[in-house]
Amino acid sequence: MVDNTDIAEKTEQQIIALSEALETGTLQHAQSMLNALHPAEIAHLIESLPPGERFVIWSLVSRELEAEVLISLGDELRQTLIKDMSPEQLSQVAEDLEVDDSADFVQSLPNSVIDQVLHSLDSQHRKMLESVLSFPEDSAGGMMNTDTITVRPEVTLDVVLRYLRLLGSIPEQTDHLIVVDRENRYMGVLPLSLLLTNEPNNTVEAIMDDKIEAIPSDMEDNDVAKIFEDLDLISAPVVDANNTLLGRITVDDVVDVIRDEADHSVLSMAGLTDEEDLFAPVLPSSKRRAVWLGINLLTAFLASWVVSNFETTLEKVVTVAILMNVVASMGGIAGSQTITLVIRSMALGQLSRSNRRWVFHKEVIVGLLNGIVWAIVVAIIASVWFNDYSVGLVIAAALVINLVFAAASGVAIPIMLKKLHIDPAIAGSVILTTITDIVGLL
Repeated sequence: MVDNTDIAEKTEQQIIALSEALETGTLQHAQSMLNALHPAEIAHLIESLPPGERFVIWSLVSRELEAEVLISLGDELRQTLIKDMSPEQLSQVAEDLEVDDSADFVQSLPNSVIDQVLHSLDSQHRKMLESVLSFPEDSAGGMMNTDTITVRPEVTLDVVLRYLRLLGSIPEQTDHLIVVDRENRYMGVLPLSLLLTNEPNNTVEAIMDDKIEAIPSDMEDNDVAKIFEDLDLISAPVVDANNTLLGRITVDDVVDVIRDEADHSVLSMAGLTDEEDLFAPVLPSSKRRAVWLGINLLTAFLASWVVSNFETTLEKVVTVAILMNVVASMGGIAGSQTITLVIRSMALGQLSRSNRRWVFHKEVIVGLLNGIVWAIVVAIIASVWFNDYSVGLVIAAALVINLVFAAASGVAIPIMLKKLHIDPAIAGSVILTTITDIVGLL
């Protein structure tokens, strides 16, 4: 199994080899080395370089690989590399890609050139592309490809085999043919394994699998990914509201959705956007991060204001001032554990109206039990440290209250944010930290 360390080492070796070739002036050798790589490897290599070097490597990519390399890059970096390309060059890239990838590419282009690019395409490719572009990008229709092979239920397997030989090739990620009626309505699938192992005189209808449900074109991409994961699918047909076949979704597109969702979750926890790039220029990076730093500053001032209201008490009881950060910190950690689990359950489609009350009660009880256990520990340490049992009891009570409140907030905040159509992964942690700090200090 190849792990991230192996990939990083391989990328570093490729960068060193290309740098040496460029430094010695053997540009042709460097270009040959680069274009011998897989397009995804070239894209990863470009993303691993500082801005100035990215353009040098991009200039060495052969015309035949440009499209596949571009679609493997992040949106922001892709836009940076194509800003000097003409509409004709962009159209050529779009034509070189499969329809689903072509749709992703066109949607990432500036609005000023999209119409020009579409009009530069040949009519057949433009028609297929427009059918995909008519759906939201994060829907099954926006993910699908139109490269389906369909068969009728009444024909024999021998006819199907002769038809495939006549085609000469089948699309990638094809594990079955799609069975439709004369009105192009979806009926089922014909797995290639059954096609090859059954008698040629059997009809498609006799051996096809009609239990495989098609995916509605308006289904969200995360729900599509869950279906593929649950059913171990390689490909699946996509239909409209009338059960008319529109296209198919393949597992490689689902992997992209899963990867993007994972990246989004990780970056959102730190208040970063999906466009964040480790090697991006300084000013754009600073602007993107400044927003959430500003929001965090406001919440920090709010917590400080709460503390200032107890200034007189803290001056008299110094031990409370010393230990109150322990209470706030424990509440923050407990709340983060809960909110992470809840956001993950939302992403997986596990949390619903029918079970959210049970989850709320369960997390509150977990917070209460942990609060009691660690309150006892803190009470003993505080009492021995300051030789004052009353301080130990006060801190212990505060810890129990804060952990219970943190657990309750960890469930409630993501649910409320989702109702307000705000991404819980982005805003949830900031709000939770503020609440646990304030409750802990009170």
